[in-house]
Amino acid sequence: MFRIRQVPDAVTPANATAVAQVQEMLSAQLAGISAAEVAAIPAKLHDPLKYGFRYMLFVAEQGGRVRGFALLSWAPDHKFCYLDYIVSAPGRSGGGIGGALYARVREHAAALGAVGLFYETLPDDPALSPEPPIRRQNMARLRFYERYGARPIIGTRYETPLQPGETNPPYLTYDGLGRETPPGRDEARRIVRAILERKYGSRCPPGYIDMVVESFTDDPIRLRPPHYARRPDPERSPVPAPAWKIALVVNDRHDIHHVHERGYVEAPVRVRAILRAIEPMGLFDRVEPHGFSDRHIRAVHDPRLVDYLDRSSATVGNGKSVYPYVFPIRNAARPPKELSLRAGYWCIDTFTPINRNAYLAARHGVDCTLTAADEVLRGRRIAYALTRPPGHHAERRAFGGFCYFCNAAVAAHYLSQYGRVAILDIDYHHGNGQQDIFYDRGDVLTVSIHGHPSFAYPYFSGFREEQGRGAGAGTNMNLPLPETITPEQYAAALADALKRIARFRPAWLVLACGFDTAVGDPTGSWPHRPDDFVRMGQAIGKAGLPTLVVQEGGYRTRTLGQNAAAFFRGLWDGTEHARAAVPVPAPPPRSLTRQRAKHATDMTISWRSEVQAGDVDLVRRLVASTGFFTAEEVEIAAELVAERVEKGPASGYHFVVAEREGRLAGYACYGPIPGTDGRHDLYWIAVAPDIQGRGLGREILERTEADAAAQGAARLYVDTSTSAHYAPTRAFYKRTGYRVAAEMPDFYRDGDGKTIFVKPLVRQPA
Repeated sequence: MFRIRQVPDAVTPANATAVAQVQEMLSAQLAGISAAEVAAIPAKLHDPLKYGFRYMLFVAEQGGRVRGFALLSWAPDHKFCYLDYIVSAPGRSGGGIGGALYARVREHAAALGAVGLFYETLPDDPALSPEPPIRRQNMARLRFYERYGARPIIGTRYETPLQPGETNPPYLTYDGLGRETPPGRDEARRIVRAILERKYGSRCPPGYIDMVVESFTDDPIRLRPPHYARRPDPERSPVPAPAWKIALVVNDRHDIHHVHERGYVEAPVRVRAILRAIEPMGLFDRVEPHGFSDRHIRAVHDPRLVDYLDRSSATVGNGKSVYPYVFPIRNAARPPKELSLRAGYWCIDTFTPINRNAYLAARHGVDCTLTAADEVLRGRRIAYALTRPPGHHAERRAFGGFCYFCNAAVAAHYLSQYGRVAILDIDYHHGNGQQDIFYDRGDVLTVSIHGHPSFAYPYFSGFREEQGRGAGAGTNMNLPLPETITPEQYAAALADALKRIARFRPAWLVLACGFDTAVGDPTGSWPHRPDDFVRMGQAIGKAGLPTLVVQEGGYRTRTLGQNAAAFFRGLWDGTEHARAAVPVPAPPPRSLTRQRAKHATDMTISWRSEVQAGDVDLVRRLVASTGFFTAEEVEIAAELVAERVEKGPASGYHFVVAEREGRLAGYACYGPIPGTDGRHDLYWIAVAPDIQGRGLGREILERTEADAAAQGAARLYVDTSTSAHYAPTRAFYKRTGYRVAAEMPDFYRDGDGKTIFVKPLVRQPA
């Protein structure tokens, strides 16, 4: 079975591999496509301003391979979508992949509010497509699209060849996504002009675009009558309603965990109260949870903690609970043998019990959360994991605060394989779980707004100065607030949090959502009422990020449902606002685009060749933030900086450092190869993810080459992997004038070889 997901970038290893496979498939199956067009796909995903569209790549994956893909363009300024490509792997026709991809594209286009989906289809008219084998293929494609109600636009000159005598000029095909009336003349003209100028501007002869645009005279446009089906397939033509809805995944086994001891406020009624309030809203689409492997939990929690919770819960009788009461302050390295006594070894408090049902409910809650994460990964704008017990106090090797597994962290790690993730915790209590788990990582940003730990649980963490460590330095943000605040103070803190998240540029937002900031909550002291939760949701929704909401606290059940409904109404409205308010200006004329891109960084980038002690951590964070290198490689990059700081030029390492607005934007490290005459190695080159695709990498490389040549280098060598993951890297070097000097199969490991590139820097004697 294949899975369809959206690929937001080519940064993480999983995404880079997927994009490389897409590029290979595109080159192999589309005859005549230029190498430049194939190589541009990563940049299109990253830089919409350069291309005039927001590009969205959907891949169908099976067994670790891309079996098909669709590339969709969205023009927010004209409210239309354009389907660039939809391709299935050879031998996969009839396997349902093409149909599933097209259905997914239609659903996404409808969710964006597009007036329609446009694309080009090759003609089935013998006068335009004279070769029978090609015409038969064209007919099959048109027959496929007709089943969805999509047909070519007629009565225009869109099929006019760019050059006289060319065959198979394309039809412009329109899919109304269930709309009864196609666009009017003026709207169609604007759309067609945008398509031709932004996608073919450099190829069209003078006057061609105006001629085609002015040929659209019908108001509204007319579609060709069906040729292959009397009517659209009723099961295919409508766009599924869930495209507009929030995926709601409920932990349907939460109620087995019900502790009756006095003062235990984490009760099953919490979930029932929320469901009663939100289900009548009409915003939610119920999705059943499905099972996931324990490896997702063990990736963020100490496997010994997972094993302990599993084994110890099995020893507790039905209806009984064990509470931690002995803590290993004197000898943490020697836990007691008895499981009940060992509870304090793994727990941070005395009121979180171990019992059979708590573990089972928490384990099923992880499945619930990962199911919701999968919905977001597949392209859903919002998904809500309504689960209990909560999770944000569970650290890598400790449980507590009613929490056993950190649901938000498990989901964030799962999503981080496919893009950068930000976790925003708006519970009244500090999200110490995700802070602890990601404190040393740079690919997940953790932000928490909470009561100051001087008075609020868990008391020992959540201070402002806790900002991350090592590769995670600067990727943890705490916003502790006083015991008594106003809604305006909270709104200001939330604005600061959202600004930090925007700077991080994540692909997904995981929201650890607690409603215990409400007035009267037994565990909090803040004044939020329903109107405040509406505004809170609106602010978060306007960030415009695909969002996974994970339920945390909220214990005043009389108002819990009302507050939850208010929050989701605001979140939905804010998301709609963000979707409607993302204008993409048309790009400059093609003749100017490359020139402007080349010099775009010169105005804001400052350069230096010396590194300082503080650069060790800055480089570590930069390299880690790309999501492209292993932890070992990140440390090697930092070590080279440290060695240069300690030994100076004698280290053999030289640097080109680019800074933008006072922060490290990119750098390169190079140096002479010992025992050679005029041969230098390029050891590292990296650019911050939010600046990639703007020409900075090329500028850094050019400065590196110039500096190396000034030091007597005749040739610059660089080596990289032969794996698909590094295909964009190899393409970059080829574009910048490097040639392959050697290839060494299986150099790094079986199936992963080394490619050595070289570029002459000065003219060699004949």
